[in-house]
Parts: sequence; C-alpha cells; structure tokens
Amino acid sequence: MTSVRPRTLGIGDRIRLRYTPRAVLVCALTALAAIVVLVLSLSTGDYPVSLGELFASLVGQGDRATDFIVLDLRMPRLLVAMGVGLALGASGAVFQSLTRNPLGSPDIIGFNWGASAAAVAAITFFGASAFATSLAAILGGALAAIVVYLLAFQRGVQGYRLILCGIGISAMLTSVVHYLLSRADLAEATQAQVWLTGTLNGRGWEQATPLWIALVVLLPVLAVYGRRLNVLEMGDETASALGIRVETTRVILIVLGVFLTGMSTAACGPIMFIALTAPQIARRLTRSTGAGITAGAIMGAFLLLLSDFVAQRVFGDTELPVGVLTAAVGGLYLAWLLAREWKAGRS
Repeated sequence: MTSVRPRTLGIGDRIRLRYTPRAVLVCALTALAAIVVLVLSLSTGDYPVSLGELFASLVGQGDRATDFIVLDLRMPRLLVAMGVGLALGASGAVFQSLTRNPLGSPDIIGFNWGASAAAVAAITFFGASAFATSLAAILGGALAAIVVYLLAFQRGVQGYRLILCGIGISAMLTSVVHYLLSRADLAEATQAQVWLTGTLNGRGWEQATPLWIALVVLLPVLAVYGRRLNVLEMGDETASALGIRVETTRVILIVLGVFLTGMSTAACGPIMFIALTAPQIARRLTRSTGAGITAGAIMGAFLLLLSDFVAQRVFGDTELPVGVLTAAVGGLYLAWLLAREWKAGRS
C-alpha cells in the first residue's frame, strides 16, 4: 500500500496541522455518509417524518408530535451512537498505534471487559442506578488499564506485552462477569445481560449530554498528543532523541484512550469491534502513515450509525441490539485479521 507524503497547514505562528489531500477527502466523504445515515434514521421508522417536518422540528417550528418523535426519541439515541463511534474510533487508533499492532484495541486488550465487570458488579451487588452503573463502568475500565499497564511494564511498555497481558486480563474478567451473572437473582441478571449486549435502545439526553461533554474536553487534548503519537511509532529511542518524554506521553495517551472507552461503555454498554475495525478501515482508505485519530473517529461514528440503522430497519419487526450486529460482523473481521497476521508472521 502506497503512503502519501503529508502536507502542512499553518494556523498562526505555533499551530501546524499535517494532512494529505486523500485523507481529507476520505474524512469528508465519510462524514457526509454519516450525515446521510443520520437523516435517514431520523426520518424513517414506524412513524415516518418528511424532510420538511424534520427540518421544522430541528429549527424549533415543528408540531408537538413530530418534535417528540424527532427530538425526544430519535435524536438523543443517534447522538449517543455518533458520540460512542467517535470515542471508540479514536481510542482504537490510539491503542493500535501505541502497540503498533492492529489487534491492539480496547475490546481485545481488556478495557471493555474491565468496564463490564465493574458495571455488572454494581448491578448485581448494589442494584445500582443507571448513573451509578455508568460511573462503575468508567472506574472499572480505568482499573483494568492500570493492571494491564503494570503487568506489561518492564523498562517501558512494548506493544506485544501490552496485548498479551490485556488478552489474559480480558479472559479473567470475562469469567468474573459470568460468575456474577450466575450468582445474581433473575431480575438483576436480566438487567445486567441487557446492558452487556451493548444497546442504544432507550438512550436519551441523560446519556447523550455527559458523553458529548466528555468528547468536547477529551478529543482536543487527544488531537494535541496525537502528533506525538506519530513520533512514538518511530520507536522509543528515536522519540527520545526528538525530545519526546516517551513514558509520560504514553501514559497520558493511555489515560485519554481509557476514558474515551469508559465513557462510551457507560453510555450504552460494551459495543464490540468498532474500536478494532474503524481505524484499520480508515487507514486503508486514506493510505496515510501515522495514527489517523481523526479518520478513525469519523469512521467509527459512521460505522456505528450504519450498524444501528441496519439493526433497526433491516430485520423487519425484530430490532437487534446494535452490539449483536457489530459483534457478528466484527468477529468475521477479527478472524480475517488473525489469519492475515499469522500468514505475515506477526502473530
């Protein structure tokens, strides 16, 4: 695959943005495709809404029934889907770049399962509310990341050690989740199992608002450190020679990625394989070197919006949880990726 030499855009005296025309075009087309899916999702369904009625509701001039369908039922769900896709795509790009391995995504190296185990424990032991469950998921993901990092640390953190330790911790946490479900009563086990499927059903402004606040805070910081991530890909010695504080930068990037993963899991449960597939698809389309955080985030938003649309509309009267669809498609992608890495001698 041929990479494209990046160009530099100066904004003021201190800000320099590196880009390639192909990457800009891919990001723009992917964002446009996401908007098209968003409009289709808002206007179709059991209660179709015309484009005129949709626009009227969005500018505050719709009737009460249309406003309820568009603004109270559909819009927050889609904003959660878009925000979760952005968060997972960006965090997947971070961890795949840090580990220098396409398998290095949060759902493979255990962070999702850390969030899931903590959330299930909160539900089964304490009957936690939605807010408490979300908070437990964030803390569980962070704790899992700390454990994986400490286990992988040996004069720094190498990508393959991070992945292997993460897979081991993920397996242990999976067994913890199953144990908690077996010990819970029927009502709590059912509630926890619904959460574990990863679903956007019933998501409202109470999930969309904190998620987007977190994105507004975290994504700009990640964009700043993303430039250092490209230097880290050259190797620790080269990065140190160029003035990068390697381990400090790596820890900051891990913290940002973990919080993005935790916020997305808190919003709708574990959505598998978006963090794995979105950065890889974006990188292949842009043919760019580097982490590709922006392209990965936009691709993640598009993939999750599209998956939710398919889960709601394609299977007739049966509406699938979006996590079921992403897991089914992502599992096939993971099998192909493992076979490809094995043939290349990298697994």
